[in-house]
Amino acid sequence: MKDNTLNEKISALTLKMAQEPQNIENYHQLAELYIQEQDYDKVMNVLDSLLAVKPDDVQGLVGMGTMWFYERDFRKSLKYYNKALEVNPKNYLIYYNIGNVFAEWKNFDKALFYYNRAIDLNSTNAEIYNAIALLYQDNKDYVESKAYYEKALSLDPENVNSLIDLGNVCFKLFDYETALKLFKKVFVLAPDNELIAVCIGNALTLMKDREQAYAYYEKALSMTDDKYKIYICYAISLTEFKEYDVAEEMFKKAIECSPKESNAYVLLANLYSNENKIKEAIDMYKQALHVDPNNAEIYELLGNAHYLDKDTDQAIQSYRAAISLEPTNDEYRLIYSQVMEDYVDVLRKAG
Repeated sequence: MKDNTLNEKISALTLKMAQEPQNIENYHQLAELYIQEQDYDKVMNVLDSLLAVKPDDVQGLVGMGTMWFYERDFRKSLKYYNKALEVNPKNYLIYYNIGNVFAEWKNFDKALFYYNRAIDLNSTNAEIYNAIALLYQDNKDYVESKAYYEKALSLDPENVNSLIDLGNVCFKLFDYETALKLFKKVFVLAPDNELIAVCIGNALTLMKDREQAYAYYEKALSMTDDKYKIYICYAISLTEFKEYDVAEEMFKKAIECSPKESNAYVLLANLYSNENKIKEAIDMYKQALHVDPNNAEIYELLGNAHYLDKDTDQAIQSYRAAISLEPTNDEYRLIYSQVMEDYVDVLRKAG
């Protein structure tokens, strides 16, 4: 049921718009109310009406661009942002939003250009530096990404997203101690976030602090009913500390929790393979394929397991299946070629 006060405000503004169709501020206010209500279709209807009255209204143009951005129609989004830029070329927010569009298109250079233009106009906005940091992170330039996250945090020290992202970047740079400090700071700010508890557990695992790592995974499990990813991270931690039997049970719990997700099957199969339990690994890879039948990587892993089991015919079939799903994957083709060469050599010697 809608909030009565919000409903009353919407009704009053709708009446005012009918009485004063040229009053632009009424449109702005009504659009904001519909945003609060999360009725985005109505937001777009109001903005359409606004732009019919005043086609060069920057707030309306940016609003429409943002609506289409969330609809993931980036071409329409960019069209409205460019119109807004023609009206007001000194608005940093427009450049920032255009940068977001190019970031979604994975056009690094153009995204960076527009983000830097936004900084030229507003050098103290943490979100712009955070966006550039994420851009570099997606481009796997973690050193540059770290510098921009640090700049964002210098402007907004308690920005949870920046703290988490910087922690993840430090993780990529193998700086687990700094990552741990950042994740713990987030946990103070957001003590009910189970995913941060998992991040802390992951960092402690790689710092070889077994008891503390396990304690945080247990905290995470107690905080949510959605335990699938937590079980997986916990199981991986257990394998790091060579507690393979417990890890096996944890992977099985993950499978019970989400039987239609393939990842836990694959990880358990990998564990079996590493323990030289090849028959069990093969069975688990097959179960993973039952869940995710078009996954080339699982076919490749199944082929490896068959090869270790000295069942070359089945290995070749699995590799062929992987290649048929990803015909341009050079790694699959190389493995297949090597196995075929060995197979032909064995046949020649047998002949």
